[in-house]
Amino acid sequence: MSAGELLKSCDAAFIEKMKRVCHTGEENMQKKALVIIDIQNDITKNYKDIIDNINKSIDWAVDNDIHVVYIRQEYLSDTMRKFKPNTRGSELVPELKIVSKNIFAKNKENALSSEEFTDFIRKNEIGEFYITGADAAVCVKSTCYNLRKANYEVHVLSDCITSYDKKKIDEMLQYYESKGCKIMSLKDLAGCV
Repeated sequence: MSAGELLKSCDAAFIEKMKRVCHTGEENMQKKALVIIDIQNDITKNYKDIIDNINKSIDWAVDNDIHVVYIRQEYLSDTMRKFKPNTRGSELVPELKIVSKNIFAKNKENALSSEEFTDFIRKNEIGEFYITGADAAVCVKSTCYNLRKANYEVHVLSDCITSYDKKKIDEMLQYYESKGCKIMSLKDLAGCV
């Protein structure tokens, strides 16, 4: 095979892979989802410490035909100054890899408060979740609690979450574990599929 033929073959394989990733109803997709919570411009600057790990987890999900879902906080109340709909603050941060159209807005801390997200879960029969994002003590906490309460399997990627108060992360990891979540790191993903 010539170099040109090899390159053409690689390009074709990449294009097919991207078609599968961007098509949310693909039969080859596993009944699992990587969920990235609130990595938006208005979130804590501490996201910069984990963005590379989150992007690596996205690569892992894509490579293993796992749905990638982005959750965005939007506050509708006039009293809130951050995460206002249709503002730069509510947009996903520019460093975040966007590999799917599965971007859902929520108005409460719990990602399951988004009807679009719960419809996506039902339609794709998702039963297992890998959680990343912020804030570990608020939205990640509420989402993990409610996913477990609904009897979903939940894995929290400890090196892919952050908080305004990073001192609370260890306490939150203990909390997640007490609710039945499995705590793992990015390097542990290699054995999970």
